[in-house]
Amino acid sequence: MNYRALGNTGLMVSEIGMGCEGFNENYYRMTGPLFDLAEKYGVNYFDLYASDPQLRAAVGDALQGRREKFIIQSHICSVWKNGQYLRTRDLAETKAGFEEMMSLLKTDHIDVGMIHYCDALSDWQKILDNGILDYARELKKEGRIRHIGLSSHNPQVAIKAVESGAIEVLMFSVNPCYDLQPANEDVEQLWADEAYASELTNMDPERQRLYELCAERGVGITVMKCFGGGDLLDAELSPAGAALTVNQCIHYALTRPGVSVVLAGAHSVEQLLQSLAYEHASEEERDYAAAFAGFPKISWKGYCMYCGHCAPCPVGIDVADLTKFLNLTKAQKMVPETVAQHYSVLKAHGGDCIGCGSCEKRCPFGVPIRENMKAAKAVFGY
Repeated sequence: MNYRALGNTGLMVSEIGMGCEGFNENYYRMTGPLFDLAEKYGVNYFDLYASDPQLRAAVGDALQGRREKFIIQSHICSVWKNGQYLRTRDLAETKAGFEEMMSLLKTDHIDVGMIHYCDALSDWQKILDNGILDYARELKKEGRIRHIGLSSHNPQVAIKAVESGAIEVLMFSVNPCYDLQPANEDVEQLWADEAYASELTNMDPERQRLYELCAERGVGITVMKCFGGGDLLDAELSPAGAALTVNQCIHYALTRPGVSVVLAGAHSVEQLLQSLAYEHASEEERDYAAAFAGFPKISWKGYCMYCGHCAPCPVGIDVADLTKFLNLTKAQKMVPETVAQHYSVLKAHGGDCIGCGSCEKRCPFGVPIRENMKAAKAVFGY
């Protein structure tokens, strides 16, 4: 298992984590086997957005004797009321829900306390006005949560939260179809047929800005909806008009700036094993470039996908990483110190480009790489 830093939290997390979708399978009896498999393969991170008390109790039982082996991302404001899940911004309900969660999980702390499901700017304001963020800060001060997070599908809301400095972790939906869509307060619109009725071109700029902002600010991204609820794995269901593999979906998410861990939804041991196979997959099995270039409904022309098809460079430039750092400076309209440091340790830089064009001939997306190298030299000075 490969481990990554979760932003600036100091936590090292497995790049493959677990979503909680399968914990209630077979009357909650699937929870134990999924945790057994996770422990065996070095998965140390999981998300728990569900508020079902039976599910949370099953997770608490599964953690007994191995709590220290797992990093828990569990959700504040996700409560169980009148026999069903509810997202709340009521402070009293939030506090009661948190106490119940801690009791059922049988733990004295949550590693990432995730403020649950904020997709509207007006809702972010409620989180501020209703004392939810203040409560999360109190919990952190008490040591009952170690880090504060927010889950969202809307890049406008996520950018607002990241820029506020209030959150350390962002749970965000990342896949190559969502990334084409503009911000919307209704998550259902991200998958609506009409959103893909005409050809789409390149990533939504706010989503790109969000990923680069998180990378620059040290806010770790934990990925949900990597497979689009499974639709991306089925040619008939995929909005792209073609199927991707599990490895391609995971690799796409993990190559976005700021991403630390993909929370793989699994309803069975077999499905979790499919995601874990990514760790031993070949570069060819992970490669999504050819599939993306052939999407019948989507064009990525001119957009660097960080796929590495441009390699090898005769002078040793890591084009993908260099382009990421260049894009970070464009997003910030400055050269952040951390980005300058990362650029400096590259083996070769924009100024080393000899302009041979071999990289551009191999790029499936027609990226003007030589122009980017000149831009990098101008921005970084070498």
